[in-house]
Amino acid sequence: MSTCSAVSWDLDEPLAGTAPAARTWLLLEQPGPWGAKALTSSHLDPALGRALDAAAKGTGVRIALIRRPGRHADRGTPDARRVYAAHTVPGNVWLHGTTLDDPRRLLDLDFAALGRGDHHAFDSVLDGGPHQGDPLALVCTNGKRDRCCALLGRPLAAEVAASGAEGVWEVTHLGGHRFSPTVLVLPHGYVYGRVQAHTVKEILHRAHEGRIVVEGCRGNSAWERPGQAAELALRSAVAEDAAQALTVVRTDGAAPRWEVTLAHRDGRHWRVTVVQGASAPARPESCGASVLGSPARMEVTAVRELPVPAAALAS
Repeated sequence: MSTCSAVSWDLDEPLAGTAPAARTWLLLEQPGPWGAKALTSSHLDPALGRALDAAAKGTGVRIALIRRPGRHADRGTPDARRVYAAHTVPGNVWLHGTTLDDPRRLLDLDFAALGRGDHHAFDSVLDGGPHQGDPLALVCTNGKRDRCCALLGRPLAAEVAASGAEGVWEVTHLGGHRFSPTVLVLPHGYVYGRVQAHTVKEILHRAHEGRIVVEGCRGNSAWERPGQAAELALRSAVAEDAAQALTVVRTDGAAPRWEVTLAHRDGRHWRVTVVQGASAPARPESCGASVLGSPARMEVTAVRELPVPAAALAS
């Protein structure tokens, strides 16, 4: 039986506009095995997992569990856990970290403030501070969500970590199993699919310089999917790779057609038309799905630079 990632690859399904949407990521180290819904089916207290999920709902914060690459046998509860928070909206991109003895302290966070990009909400409560190391590469490896994430993600995470790259973690769920192996890079929030180890190292090198690799990119998690597709198309059109150069100003319309207005930090504006289509033929969208589906695909049909007066009005 073919895997969902093999079918997606064979069909050359486009990657742009498929990243998970989250303005802020909150990452908690949790070794050991993970279930399909890791917050409530891992060695983390399920009551705490449910409370964290409820606290983050509607705030723009997405919570995920992370662990170091390698074997995941039960080694008991760790004495200290690494925690990261990252905000991915251009103009206010940051990555902060801390170490916790008791993960229940996460419930003291102001999740609404975190979602708005206020890092003081993290630092003051958890004694956090700016991350001083390399960018983070978070490789989706949760085989309980989809076997492709385990079969393809775990070897990738292990290979990149063994090469000496720092900041490599396994993460519970990024969505888009059919694009495995899939990787989230922080602080800038760009997500990649169908990546190989040498690709991840290049992506991390560029991220360290404040730049992104457009090839293989699924989108920036700061934006909803039409904005992700529009931004990547514009980057290709104007050859722009600076991570914080472009901002989605507004998105007008609704499925299946949107008009996305983007601004460059130099003052230029564009309007990008994005149309939603369906990927054919119908097939399971993940290895665990029992029904056939036609995944939505974002197609950019026009990129138009706006004259300065219209641009000023659009902003």
